[in-house]
Amino acid sequence: MDNSLKTATLKRAIIHYVGNKNNGELLHVSDEPLQLHTTLSETLGEAFLSRFSTAYDHYSFTHPSSLQFNEVHSFAVQLFAAPENFTAASVSIAQHLFETAVHPKIKAGELYVCAFEGLPFESRICKAVGLFKTEHKSIFLDVAREGGSLNLNLKEGVELTRIDKGCLIINTGKEGFDVLIFDNQNRGEEAVFWKEKFLGLQPQKDAFNQTNHLLTLTKQFITKGLSEEQGGDKTEQVNLLGRSIDYFKSKETFDIAEFQTAVFGDEEKIEGFRNFGSRYTEKHDFDINSNFDISAQAVKKQSRIFKSILKLDRNFHIYIHGNTDMIEKGRDSNGHKFYKLYYETEA
Repeated sequence: MDNSLKTATLKRAIIHYVGNKNNGELLHVSDEPLQLHTTLSETLGEAFLSRFSTAYDHYSFTHPSSLQFNEVHSFAVQLFAAPENFTAASVSIAQHLFETAVHPKIKAGELYVCAFEGLPFESRICKAVGLFKTEHKSIFLDVAREGGSLNLNLKEGVELTRIDKGCLIINTGKEGFDVLIFDNQNRGEEAVFWKEKFLGLQPQKDAFNQTNHLLTLTKQFITKGLSEEQGGDKTEQVNLLGRSIDYFKSKETFDIAEFQTAVFGDEEKIEGFRNFGSRYTEKHDFDINSNFDISAQAVKKQSRIFKSILKLDRNFHIYIHGNTDMIEKGRDSNGHKFYKLYYETEA
């Protein structure tokens, strides 16, 4: 996804207030959409869509029984099919959010339901529905000139750069639509409800998610599973992490047999990786293909956590960028552990 997303036009928008009924808060719905003049439409549209400029995870609506029972998907179908029913469909979405957001930690806030046109997406121009929730307010200074003086008032409002939650439903003609999301809350029940309970989404099995899951699986196996099952030391972990990310950086397509041989080499580690992978895919309910196109965006994202670092107590962090054969591990006569580093030139 890139910044061209912001060139779409915000055609309609309506605001509802969704409280947490378990906390005694109410639902307030608007009777009519906002009156959008050009400046307001451009400002709101750009603020809402800019948050998706780096949203590489694509989702689809799902339901255990049938897609027709996914409420937000059904309301989105109505919005695309009959724009004249925009207000009624938006109220239904707000009511569904009100009924869903019942955990006591889920905050009340404004729900913005928006209709976009002219959205560039995967070489097509599409229509889209946006759902945005604001939960946190900031205090602003409002300076006004009165006569010969400047007076100061305090006002409470929402920063356009700090919208809490968002969902963009893109009508590409695909069943279940293409869906992008963001959520500032990334842990606990508050994070689960937006994606799973309210929207009912599952990750698409595209290149980004395939690459992202395989890299996550690999890192977890090397740093946790391998040390638990085979007693791998830190220098070996660093070496394997480096080989893993180098494979993805140097290839355009992934092949499971080639990857296992290139990274792990011996059959014992490969068998451990396969067993760990089976448990991972079952836990995350995501099947990883044996062959897939590698997503450069996913590799870039994961590279940040595939850092080759040896952490020694609280005193030293050793960053390793290359050959681990230049590192020697030992213990002296007093029982102190040490690493000996060999090098040729000093930068």
